[in-house]
Amino acid sequence: MKVASILLPLPLSEAFDYQVPEGWNLGVGDHVVVPLGPRQIRGLVQEVRDVTGSNRRLRPITERVEAASVPESAMVFLDWAARWTLTPPGEMAFLVTRGLWSPLPRPEQRLRRAEGREPARATVARQKVLTTLGEDEAASMADLARAAGVSAGVVKALVDEGVLDRVEIVPPPPFGRPDPDFGPAQLNPGQAAAARRLEAAMDRGNFAPILLDGVTGSGKTEVYLEAAGHLLRQEPEAQVLILLPEIALTQALIRRIADRFGAEPAEWHSNVPAPQRRQVWEGVRSGEARIVVGARSALFLPFRSLRLIVVDEEHDGSFKQEQGIVYHARDLAVARARLEAATVVLTSATPSLETLTNAETGRYDWVRLAARHGAAVLPDIDLIDLRATPADKGRWLSPPLVEAMVETLARGEQSLLFLNRRGYAPVVLCRACGERMTAPDSDSWLVEHRYTGRLVCHLTGFSMPRPDHCPACGAPDSLVSIGPGVERIAEEAAERFPGARIEVFSSDTVPDAASARELVRRMAEGEIDILVATQAAAKGHNFPNLTLVGVVDADLGLKGGDLRAAERTFQLLIQAAGRAGRADRPGRALLQTWLPEHPVMQALRAMDRDAFTQAEGEGRQAMGLPPYGRLAALIVSSEDPQALDRFALDMAARIPSAERVEVYGPADAPLALVRGRRRKRFLVRADRDVDVQAYLRAWLAELKVPGSIRLTIDVDPYSFL
Repeated sequence: MKVASILLPLPLSEAFDYQVPEGWNLGVGDHVVVPLGPRQIRGLVQEVRDVTGSNRRLRPITERVEAASVPESAMVFLDWAARWTLTPPGEMAFLVTRGLWSPLPRPEQRLRRAEGREPARATVARQKVLTTLGEDEAASMADLARAAGVSAGVVKALVDEGVLDRVEIVPPPPFGRPDPDFGPAQLNPGQAAAARRLEAAMDRGNFAPILLDGVTGSGKTEVYLEAAGHLLRQEPEAQVLILLPEIALTQALIRRIADRFGAEPAEWHSNVPAPQRRQVWEGVRSGEARIVVGARSALFLPFRSLRLIVVDEEHDGSFKQEQGIVYHARDLAVARARLEAATVVLTSATPSLETLTNAETGRYDWVRLAARHGAAVLPDIDLIDLRATPADKGRWLSPPLVEAMVETLARGEQSLLFLNRRGYAPVVLCRACGERMTAPDSDSWLVEHRYTGRLVCHLTGFSMPRPDHCPACGAPDSLVSIGPGVERIAEEAAERFPGARIEVFSSDTVPDAASARELVRRMAEGEIDILVATQAAAKGHNFPNLTLVGVVDADLGLKGGDLRAAERTFQLLIQAAGRAGRADRPGRALLQTWLPEHPVMQALRAMDRDAFTQAEGEGRQAMGLPPYGRLAALIVSSEDPQALDRFALDMAARIPSAERVEVYGPADAPLALVRGRRRKRFLVRADRDVDVQAYLRAWLAELKVPGSIRLTIDVDPYSFL
């Protein structure tokens, strides 16, 4: 008989075997319904094999679901990703199938000319309608009336007479077929040479990882789009995936791709409506969607002929998925390119230390763009020592920064005030008893959002109106706001510059793609004088008239125990400073700091990335930390503190003994209480050539996790909360 191994979307360690009914032609990647206990559940075929002489009595598959199968290459990738991240394979398979089960777009009502029918009265208005519509066109009643310049009643009368028929039309897919010769860019010699390097790698047809390393404004996007055009010219059926770290960046890139290829790419992220996601999923599976732009989850789409993956801003921490299934999209993108024998291009002005190390050791090809495109030059970066020139009491902008903004406004140019902290104030406390407002059953502080009058926890999503008395001691009017967020900086800017046009750019004020697109347009067209922004505006945007960037708190990212704190601070501030002077006007960046002597600040002032990465790398190498060693985190949580302590001690007692592996913990996580669950953490450090996944599997095999305990495994952690 034939036996199929079925992946089920459940936390199960392996696929379950079922008997294939006689006469069925079942293949890998097909969708089926199988019995599991008393339930019927949808699953994905991982393997089909012939079995003879089996003494197991297997339950038969109930139903084969008529839906597009998942390509075998995608199934291989899912299996690899599950093993790498230690994720149950059925849960990993869910990432590739969830778009398939979204509803299809609802057919839209249209009007079309009925064959052989003429109106009883051929009035001027009716004739306008028929002329506007044409013989073979279809349009909605409202659009047709508007285009013809008549009332809806005129159109309805033609429908009632049978001159116009009502038809249902399924909306076309939200992407077109790219033309590689539609609008090629005019590359400078450095860009052209870089594009040729990428094209040569793709022409070889083998796995090729490439670091495209270029300063901000050097034209990295134009280079990889030209390489994509070369690929589509040589292989019209090839597919290209471009991963972006922020949804807000997708709209600008979609416009650039439409200008370059004459058609919009397929778009994939959480803000895309479900019916469109279904169309994109099927378009990717069929091969009709040639270019896909999306967030990290786009990596799990069922590509039919994936030949090029671009990870734009590869250093960005947003590529790390830390909720649900935990993975790093950059690392999995490299793995998928290897499995597909494709080219993967990692782009950045500030590459991660992991990627730089791979380039320096020859694992990745290294393509560099050292200069900005056209007349633009890199901005000058100066430090403002807040110990010498602090801001006025109750304010956050120092006199040198305010003076620079005055000069910038006088020249009719734009300023960007950068602070990577949402809301009005990060801490609200009671001056009577010292109570610090936190989310219920959590250690995370509540952030004040004055625009909405609410206190919000950015970790759990909890929010509440700002109370007029302290919840702990009852003192009235005792709550005070401590520290600045972007809303508070915007308030100060409005007080200092009453005639300036000021906007805030953060995920709170720009919650969706349409509002982000509109704000970016207004900034690019000079309708905003001062933009106060979080990291949402620090990367990927091009504002020609922006010449001053003021970083309000350059030291913010250096706080805490994150091993990548210095690296992230350097990357983020270089990206933020790089928004200035991107056209023909010179730019400058002023960084307010209490620690001007810190190596990160000195490297920023000198724009010496190489010196910074060398010093950072030496420190990591001495401690055996990534990229010179490996880390994994295991976080256990429970609503029952005693049960958590018992299980954590049991885990500690079962830690396997192995050479060149160290395990720290259990210790309280920095956020030890989240949503009523106590949290403890183990941290595993191993030498680079140690198989950490095998070590963790051996450890976990000795454990039986109680139902009250939740265990999360994070291979190569990026967050240490």
